[in-house]
Amino acid sequence: MDLTMNEDQAGILTALDVLTRGYTEPALHDAPLAATHAGLDRELREAGFLDVAIDPELGTRAAAIVVERIARLPWATEIAASAFMRPLLDTPPSGPVVLLDGVRTPRALRFLLPGATVIVLEEGAVTSFVATAEQIRAEPEALYAYPMATLLALPEDRTPLDVSPGNLRARWRAALAAEAAGLLAAALDSTVRYVSEREQFGRKLAAFQAIRHRLAEAQVRANGVYWLAMKAAATLDPADSAMACWHAQESARLGVYDFHQFLGGMGMTLEHPLHLWTYRLKALIGELGGRAASALAAADALWPRREGHFPAM
Repeated sequence: MDLTMNEDQAGILTALDVLTRGYTEPALHDAPLAATHAGLDRELREAGFLDVAIDPELGTRAAAIVVERIARLPWATEIAASAFMRPLLDTPPSGPVVLLDGVRTPRALRFLLPGATVIVLEEGAVTSFVATAEQIRAEPEALYAYPMATLLALPEDRTPLDVSPGNLRARWRAALAAEAAGLLAAALDSTVRYVSEREQFGRKLAAFQAIRHRLAEAQVRANGVYWLAMKAAATLDPADSAMACWHAQESARLGVYDFHQFLGGMGMTLEHPLHLWTYRLKALIGELGGRAASALAAADALWPRREGHFPAM
């Protein structure tokens, strides 16, 4: 599969870079852990980036390109679910799109607020509803660097969506991988800048071979997450999506540990922007059942289990 950007995709990326040029600097010190920017959200919506996948000539591959690039910014922006799921909705949502795996509540969800469209991945169906203030409890002390709120209960009158649970799950995993790819790239870049400037024992930290080796490994993992995410978004194949999601979650687990170790205490405080990406990665690591569920889904899609040969899990 040729994943080289075509002219339309390259043009979208160029336009996106121009739009986001003024949003690359993180808010530090007095800023909340979940840093959001209403201006950025508004410009992305008005420029049509949230609707890119609706165009059949662009589709979810273009959505993945947009999601990956936006995830590199220090601001928490709801774009992954919107960019991948808006084509499934008959009515364009006026607020963020939020994904819920299963019907168990209460559940803490990213970007949940009154007016958000919640898409529910159920056992045999996919439904949606618009959240109201009575169904939500804000979680201002959440530690994931995303705006979080708890969904207290599901309404009975949910709208069925014309999409299979398998297709929705594949879209979700591809969106997660694309977002993780951008977060990993930004976290790695932030770490490299720090170790290139910080001195210890009279030498830059980046000069120590052990650190350079681990940073090289992190770059290889980040590259792999990106390309697997692009492939998953292009095909929406269950095996591709599950493999991309697993590699993203596993790479996030390893990367977050290394990045914070290289920065020491700085990476755990609000005085350095690393947490803006790594704490979001921590949230993605646990979505859709986490790494184990993604790995099992990939194995099942690639090598379907025959009855009597493998125990059920």
